[in-house]
Amino acid sequence: MSILDKNKKLDRNKNINFNYIVGDKQTFMYYFLIGFLTSFWCIAQISLNTIKLPSQLEETSGLEYIGDNLLTLNDSGDKARLYVFNKKGKLIKNIRFYGLKNKDWEDLAADDDYYYIADIGNNYATRENLRIYILDKNFIPKGTIRIKYKAQKTFSKETLNEYDAEALTVVGDNLVLFSKNRKTLQSEIYTFPKVEGNYSLTPSGILDTDALVTSADYSKAEDLMVLTGYDFKGNQFFYTIHDFQKNRFENHNLKKYLIPVKSAQIEAVKIISKLEFWITSESESNGKPRLFKLKLEP
Repeated sequence: MSILDKNKKLDRNKNINFNYIVGDKQTFMYYFLIGFLTSFWCIAQISLNTIKLPSQLEETSGLEYIGDNLLTLNDSGDKARLYVFNKKGKLIKNIRFYGLKNKDWEDLAADDDYYYIADIGNNYATRENLRIYILDKNFIPKGTIRIKYKAQKTFSKETLNEYDAEALTVVGDNLVLFSKNRKTLQSEIYTFPKVEGNYSLTPSGILDTDALVTSADYSKAEDLMVLTGYDFKGNQFFYTIHDFQKNRFENHNLKKYLIPVKSAQIEAVKIISKLEFWITSESESNGKPRLFKLKLEP
């Protein structure tokens, strides 16, 4: 959930290549320079089909499939609920959980057997109870994954901190978490097993997003990772990383696109195909939450 002002302006359309940065300072600087020298600017055409969502989804912050419909959640402004809606934006039902708490739900991931609710929002780096709830496909709770950041030693309030995250997805046997680092505008990548337990996280790599990452999704068939994010000017971005698992943590090519939408806070993404995606936006500036069908047209 954003703690920034809601009055935002969009810059011109961009498509930027960045490299994936890992390891010590020398490795970091090497890949940074390679990414900088090989980056380029060009026009990336994005088409958007806009569908209004009901006001009950004003803080939509995660997106998954449930049959032919979509599943979402609200973040810290709501009870512990999931919502089912169709692709025309009509709310079908909500599912209330009385044994779970919504401290700050921020994303929703899934595999063939389970849903994973990411209660990981940590705007001021004060939380010591970060967790992911595991639900089966009948929405019965099956366990809790508890996480902490190994590098974090104090939990005093800090606005520009590196211990917040809003983006979670499944890759193979692991969950992959992307940080929302307000200090560097980069995103640390954390991986850990998708089974109940307690995990102390250290980064596997860093993405030079130049923005705050808000959601993630991965397609095994395409080996494609996608992200959304925004910067301090309020620009909304969409990212692709092809061959994500094939390349592991070496030289990933992150492509960045400006999403041509105003008064938005994009916080959820779901892959349809390698060129088409669902994204949702919270309600902004007296507007309504929205579902967008985003299409890349290179």
